[in-house]
Amino acid sequence: MSDEETQFESADAGASDTIPVQAGSVRKGGHIVIKGKPCKVIDISTSKTGKHGHAKCKFVALNIFTGAKQEDMQPAGHNMSAPLVKKMEYSLMDITDDDYFCMMNEAGDMKEDLQLLEGNEFIGDMHKKIREAFNESQEKGDKEIMVTVLCAMGQEMVIDFKAINV
Repeated sequence: MSDEETQFESADAGASDTIPVQAGSVRKGGHIVIKGKPCKVIDISTSKTGKHGHAKCKFVALNIFTGAKQEDMQPAGHNMSAPLVKKMEYSLMDITDDDYFCMMNEAGDMKEDLQLLEGNEFIGDMHKKIREAFNESQEKGDKEIMVTVLCAMGQEMVIDFKAINV
């Protein structure tokens, strides 16, 4: 035994942000990882087996956070990564002066680390509409704003909202 003890800064359960999937089993509308980014597949074309033996799958996909178009080609029998994508609902409590959302989930836990993204061409003016709906709900007090947060591979972004009558 050594005199020094092993110190761990932090620990997690070892959960992965991705799962392996066979390239030939990915379908249009599914999610895959291309160049380390989570993407939603919008088109797949499969070539037949040739003299070198493998059918190839060509994927055209959009980055789920930026909308950037990505392409990848993999042999149909090979494994590739698919991101674990979650959508979570939060109640919007406030928008801070420095444009951060203050949100609360059903368990009452607060989340305050997502920023209002105005001018992002992928989400358009949706965040501007969230601000307008929130300000209107604060004035009248008759609606609650619920936001949908997309989570994948350590990234999060508000992608949708709805106003609910209280």
